Amino acid sequence: MKKFLFGATALAMGTALSGAALADYSITILHTNDFHSRIEPINKYDSGCKEEDNAEGKCFGGTARLDTIIKERKAASNNAILVDGGDQFQGSLFYTYYKGKAAAEMMNQLGYDAMTVGNHEFDDGPEVLRGFMDAVGFPVLLSNADVSKEPQLADVLKPSIVIERGGEKIALIGLTPEDTHELASPGPNITFSDPVSAVKAEVAKYEAEGIDKIIVLSHSGYGVDMDLASKVSGIDVIVGGHSNTYLSNTSDKAKGPYPTWVEAPDGNKTAIVQAYAYGKFLGELNVTFDDNGVVTEAVGEPIIVDGAIAENADLKARIKQMAEPLDEIRQQVVAQSSAPIDGDRGNCRAGECQMGNLVADAMLARVKDQGVQIAIQNGGGLRASIDAGEVTMGEVLTVLPFQNTLSTFQLKGVDVIAALENGVSQVEEGAGRFPQVSGLKYTFTKSKPAGERISNVEVMEGDAFAPIDPDKVYGVVSNNYMRGGGDGYKIFASAGMNAYDYGPDLADVVAEYLAGANGYTAFTDGRVTEE
Repeated sequence: MKKFLFGATALAMGTALSGAALADYSITILHTNDFHSRIEPINKYDSGCKEEDNAEGKCFGGTARLDTIIKERKAASNNAILVDGGDQFQGSLFYTYYKGKAAAEMMNQLGYDAMTVGNHEFDDGPEVLRGFMDAVGFPVLLSNADVSKEPQLADVLKPSIVIERGGEKIALIGLTPEDTHELASPGPNITFSDPVSAVKAEVAKYEAEGIDKIIVLSHSGYGVDMDLASKVSGIDVIVGGHSNTYLSNTSDKAKGPYPTWVEAPDGNKTAIVQAYAYGKFLGELNVTFDDNGVVTEAVGEPIIVDGAIAENADLKARIKQMAEPLDEIRQQVVAQSSAPIDGDRGNCRAGECQMGNLVADAMLARVKDQGVQIAIQNGGGLRASIDAGEVTMGEVLTVLPFQNTLSTFQLKGVDVIAALENGVSQVEEGAGRFPQVSGLKYTFTKSKPAGERISNVEVMEGDAFAPIDPDKVYGVVSNNYMRGGGDGYKIFASAGMNAYDYGPDLADVVAEYLAGANGYTAFTDGRVTEE
């Protein structure tokens, strides 16, 4: 009798456990972020890759290769979604020439389910973003902005959406940087707000509707995502972007584990993922929920999109066709470089870098005969490195894709120092405002409070450096984006005197400077030091 009861009890328990297992729900989240118009394959420097190198398997990414791996990974999962963490715009001639049209066509081909708005989606104002949104077959989301006064976006840009997979409802919420008004050109009709309050409101709305699977698509940066997860309950997964963060469980180059777990106020944990940038990796996170919508497991690893993955031949042919109007421009050889010129994001946003010296020196050389002594270029405006050998206009445009123009103005020494303080105020976050300079030397101390980090500022006077005079008026050259207050350089807009914002295109200035160097050799010389 006891044996029978034990058997019956075991059978009942097995049935109950089986029911629980059946109630579990799994989904595969495939994701990209910060693609930056890298529709064609890239080299190890995240710049354009020569076709012969691509044929030899030396290249990464490109939409035709992404198409192959995305289809493969979707086929391997019963429930899969493909989402993007923002910044599809800007970064190659495909954007310069086609604006959002090329991105829309390629994303439709890959089968995205949703994306959030990155700050670069606002680079050409609301009108270009609206054209992109009209062309894509999936929702574009943004919760922490008020677009009600912007007629181009008021009726189409939604904070969030619900999609269905495998009979389950999943809420997707979009985020962009709170300081997008400093980072891009959203226009006067849009205001941006704190991500925490915005997401809390969306989560509460969906929880009231009984939707318990919530994913945030956040173009806010790894640090902001971790802070968000620690302050808002109910978020299951954050798919990140903006900081180009590589997360991995296997690489010593990763900034953290994939996923990174953060405990929410209610004691549950949120899984945070990001997949570097430029289509070099496809993120894949496999998430399991219990019957109450609580994540019980989230495992995965970014997949390297390298030469071992075949390109979709039809899509490659289409991309080649789209590239035809661009080829004449970018294949033009403008210079020779004796060695690679380092424009790595991590280096140019943290200290003196070779590309920063090149660009700042080129800017200053162009206008030095106008009495300009100082050049300041934001590190975030430098988007790639250049390899050794022939330097093409296409490579220069990949480094400097924003079509910025030279801006000259006058600034008192005290305001130059204030500008440098702004430039290093977010260095620990890898912010793009870091100041690359020419005609100027300075020291910064990261351990000091923001606003008190700059010291030992010197300006080239004749053939030697001399301490900056706070009361003296100096000639300064920068780019029109910074001169207008971009990247926090409000001092340029408010205190700049006798400004002229319509100089030549920065990419043309750098190309001509390289051409005149008769073989350029990259260098750093200690003009920026950290103590």
